[in-house]
Amino acid sequence: MNRRLSLFNVTSLVLGFAFLYLPILLLMVYSFNASRLVTVWGGFSTQWYSALFRNEPLMEAAWVTLRIALLSASAATILGTLAAIALTRYGRFTGRTLFTGMIYAPMVMPEVITGLSLLLFFVAIGLDRGFWTITLAHTTLTMCFVTVVVQARLLTFDRSLEEAAMDLGAPPLRTFFSVTLPLIAPSIVAGFLLAFTLSLDDLVIASFNTGPGATTLPIRIYSQVRLGLSPEVNAASTILIGIVAVGVLTATLLSKRSLLRSDRTAG
Repeated sequence: MNRRLSLFNVTSLVLGFAFLYLPILLLMVYSFNASRLVTVWGGFSTQWYSALFRNEPLMEAAWVTLRIALLSASAATILGTLAAIALTRYGRFTGRTLFTGMIYAPMVMPEVITGLSLLLFFVAIGLDRGFWTITLAHTTLTMCFVTVVVQARLLTFDRSLEEAAMDLGAPPLRTFFSVTLPLIAPSIVAGFLLAFTLSLDDLVIASFNTGPGATTLPIRIYSQVRLGLSPEVNAASTILIGIVAVGVLTATLLSKRSLLRSDRTAG
């Protein structure tokens, strides 16, 4: 089979990547612009990064975003891991189809619908919107992604290792913490990082469930862009892009490492 790339394929690939990543690249380049005009290059400078760290509203929003991401990712990792174990270890229990649908629904449901439904739920139970409502909303959104990552590892897990530990006298709980958990730890960490990055850059769901004193960084950036472009926004966006990219790449590498380890164990 001829695997050589034709001129049409190369052109299509280049245009596709340019369409996807050229705007992001331009934003990152202009974050080092010395001019206050974001569309006019005035030389290389890092002054807007210094100005960003002196911008109290943006820094406060970044701190709120970081706390929400850490809390929601931690909760989503615990719940998602438990859900993955239930789906892979307990067979066809009563209500499995409904449980599976509820777990995977946030992955395919538009974020507008998810955000609106959560807003109506919080209003119905009388919970004031703010820090904790965003945290709960992000946990709901990201838990399904953790479940998918951990479940993929559990499906290739060698159950004979657990059986050997229990044959040697280890109770089920100790077997889980001594054998199962260390082997699926890379997938759990990958799920955590994925949940963290999804929470970090979410705008739609957070905007529905935010309240006084709980303005996240994406909401703050969006509100400032509506009032006018600022080089500080470029700097903040560049830092956010870098954090998200590192998180996604780390999660991907850990997932691949977990799969390779399972393949070596099976072999």
